[in-house]
Amino acid sequence: MARLTRSFFARYTPEVARELLGCTIVRRLGDTELTGRIVEVEAYRGADDPASHAYRGITKRTRVMFEEAGHAYVYFTMGVHYCLNLTTESVGEAGAVLIRAAEPLQGIDEMRRRRGVQDLARIARGPGNLTRAMGIDLRLNGEDVVRSMELFVLAGEQEKSIATSARIGISSAQDRMWRYYVEGSPFVSGDRTHNYRSRTAG
Repeated sequence: MARLTRSFFARYTPEVARELLGCTIVRRLGDTELTGRIVEVEAYRGADDPASHAYRGITKRTRVMFEEAGHAYVYFTMGVHYCLNLTTESVGEAGAVLIRAAEPLQGIDEMRRRRGVQDLARIARGPGNLTRAMGIDLRLNGEDVVRSMELFVLAGEQEKSIATSARIGISSAQDRMWRYYVEGSPFVSGDRTHNYRSRTAG
């Protein structure tokens, strides 16, 4: 499988988010390779998206969202979890896709150890669980996932059945159906029918 290119990421964020479903995220830790098939994502933009970190413009925290597409935007939330986003859009136009859940493929024993759970479906279900399982933290903030040997994404087959909903855990911009997930996947986080609105064929 080929890596995703800069041009893949440098597009309208919801479009990128949808097409990330079925792709494989790869995290290399020394000789260990941890991989997972992306099954759930959320799109976030800039000044037109009140739910986005970038809504009020460039800050030290959000600068990476305004720069070249195809970088990791990692942040710490609730004093507990790291969240992984992949940046999108053109330079100066903020955008990022939150990776909410993945189906573990390789390095499963190591991911189980990191998470402290045995149930395969729970290992990377939810953005904080995914980063813990794959050893992703603030050291990877700003990482160029197009060129990196530590964190990157491989192209996958287009998903046949994709469901959409409002984004989880936010109160603003609930009219944006910018959460995309693989319908029927046991690896999807939280309430799999959260604010369910539509189903589309890939």
